[in-house]
Amino acid sequence: MKKRNTAQLCLAAASMIVLACTAKTDAPIDSAAANAPAAIPETSNGPTMPPGTSDAQMQAVLDELAALGGKPIETLTPAEARRQPTPTDAVKRVLTKQGKPTTPDPTVSSADRTIPGPAGPLPVRIYTPKTGSGPFPIVVYYHGGGWVIADKNVYDGGARGIAKNANAVVVSVDYRQGPENKFPAAHDDAYATYEWAMKNAASIKGDPNRMAVAGESAGGNLAVATAMAARDKGQRMPKAIIAVYPVASGDTISPSYVENANAKPLNRAMVTWFVKHYFTTPEEAKDPRISLVAANLAGLPPTTIINAQIDPLRSDGEELADKLRAAGVTVQQKTYEGVNHEFFGMAAAVDKARDAQMMAGNALKSVFGQSNTAPASAAPAAMPPAGTDTTAMRR
Repeated sequence: MKKRNTAQLCLAAASMIVLACTAKTDAPIDSAAANAPAAIPETSNGPTMPPGTSDAQMQAVLDELAALGGKPIETLTPAEARRQPTPTDAVKRVLTKQGKPTTPDPTVSSADRTIPGPAGPLPVRIYTPKTGSGPFPIVVYYHGGGWVIADKNVYDGGARGIAKNANAVVVSVDYRQGPENKFPAAHDDAYATYEWAMKNAASIKGDPNRMAVAGESAGGNLAVATAMAARDKGQRMPKAIIAVYPVASGDTISPSYVENANAKPLNRAMVTWFVKHYFTTPEEAKDPRISLVAANLAGLPPTTIINAQIDPLRSDGEELADKLRAAGVTVQQKTYEGVNHEFFGMAAAVDKARDAQMMAGNALKSVFGQSNTAPASAAPAAMPPAGTDTTAMRR
């Protein structure tokens, strides 16, 4: 790797950080999809959107987010940033204007508690399907936010949607964040949560032999890194990984990073702010737990990667899919056109988010041995064999 000066390393590290959402919200939104998960649908994205153009549903959310008047993240302290309006708040405004409910999906219950962590108690939210009595598969879920901002409340939509579409118990954790807790605190907490869920499966109506990891943005990175840690520790491996627009590379000149340098809600102006608050030194960006595309990926379980077209991290996900495939891992990857970073949890307002949640749920059901039912608009598609080129699924 060529020698870089500190500024270059900072920018490289920064490209990996995900601006998820910022503040904590009081009530989760309905992340519901239709109640008929399918066998990994080949979701239609509708008419091809011009590059960098959000579709009408996505734009409605972005307009409401802008109307909330949030300040530029790079001008704030972490404490101030965590109080900023979020895409979740914007979705609620869209639903309210449409006369739709903003209450949680009634088919999934949730309860908050704490579990032991490496440095103290960790808050978690446990989602349980109301269909069936269990034991259910378990998905340990990691929220986004650049390892600095956001929490399980902000990302309730994605976690709840996975619980519904996979018919699984989901454990969503508030891991430690920078700058109060620098790298690798979040990664340590992520693995500890996975281990806790496995050892305490019976207490949450779960099956320790059917476990998976999932996450969005920085949480997508944590999901992959947790599976790597389980492999390296000789622990029971998850059956699958769901990585939604994951942080996976420090390449700041990737096509998506250049194309979406000024995109919302993640853009170039924010990136050095995240680096400053999460890493102790820029060199930490090279750690294989951060730069997944440079890590040993051999032996990881079947992985589903979901990306948004209008997102600096799009190329990270696409490159990670290529690297996983080269390592012999079963991979499917899809880039949804006309949507932005953060779309996955917006199923109540954005159809492509509903479809993406269904894709994730079906991928999980296929490895958990559960039956899938394709929606009327999509034909069933099996998980491709290891080494299969799924480039055509990206657009």
